[in-house]
Amino acid sequence: MAAVLSFRQPPSLQPSSPSRNLVRRIPLRVSAQFPESPSSSSSVSTKVVVEEEGEGKLGFSSSSTIIAPPNFKPPEPKRFAIRPDKTFDILSASLALIFRLGTGVFVQGYSASFVSEDEIPPGKYALKIAGLTVKETSKLGPRPEKPIEIYEFESCPFCRKVREIVGILDLDVLFYPCPRNGPNFRPEVSKMGGKQQFPYMVDPNTSVAMYESDDIIKYLVEKYGDGTTPLMLSLGLLTTLTAGFAMIGRMGKGSFYTPSKQPTRPLALWAYEPSPFCKIVREVLVELELPHILHSTARGSPKRQDLYERAGHFQVPYLEDPNTGVKMFESADIIDYLRATYMLPEAQLS
Repeated sequence: MAAVLSFRQPPSLQPSSPSRNLVRRIPLRVSAQFPESPSSSSSVSTKVVVEEEGEGKLGFSSSSTIIAPPNFKPPEPKRFAIRPDKTFDILSASLALIFRLGTGVFVQGYSASFVSEDEIPPGKYALKIAGLTVKETSKLGPRPEKPIEIYEFESCPFCRKVREIVGILDLDVLFYPCPRNGPNFRPEVSKMGGKQQFPYMVDPNTSVAMYESDDIIKYLVEKYGDGTTPLMLSLGLLTTLTAGFAMIGRMGKGSFYTPSKQPTRPLALWAYEPSPFCKIVREVLVELELPHILHSTARGSPKRQDLYERAGHFQVPYLEDPNTGVKMFESADIIDYLRATYMLPEAQLS
């Protein structure tokens, strides 16, 4: 072994304790169905039902049939290729890496070592740089049995902080997008928590629900991490300011609702917060108010191997739509697919 690189989460600055009136325990009924094997070639089959006692049922419904665009064919993946019309989007989304110093790029307890190529068995994912093979590992905390549920929208700095800790803890999350004027999930947050404030988290594993980004972060690191909050998420106002600066280049993308059809089942996205290619896809998912399971794939995530086995290649973003059977790489093409499949005709004409 020629060299070893270690990346550890720095000690935390102790955040304040959550306010008790921001934490609610609510009766929930949640069922999630996933393929038994992550390497299965079948589409993700995810059905999530959340029910509040006395509040009725929150689920997915669609008044129209969801079909892929005519003659649609998923593109071949091209590593690090940028379609010319998306160059500005990728560059402006990359500003976040500077302002947030790469927070969310690595999972908790990440370490990497240079090894010879023959130390990586066939069929195993490994990063290769300039002819060198990098073996990556991590030390993750307890895994939630069911996906955490988060109501949020892209251009909110408080929501970004929570998305970063999701990547660091390598959690799968069911995101309910809440763009401004969104008719579906913003009203549900008011019903569940009493006000429209974001992010709003529901943990179906513990029946805990709460507002306030710092409280959500503290809860997640204590429940599913090692109890320490990463430095860049522990700086109070500075954390919030840099999270806001990180999104300046996107000029409000991912904030406003675009009229759309609702899927009967949430889409599945393999992605991680700091990637500019993943960012522009997430913005469109939010604008179209499309619920989706995010499979976090920051560096060191075991789900990189899962996707490698599932798709025969690792690259993110990767989308699976169980409503149409479509599975695809390439951020620009994913955006085109989402708009062609889910955007209502009147929105396309505006």
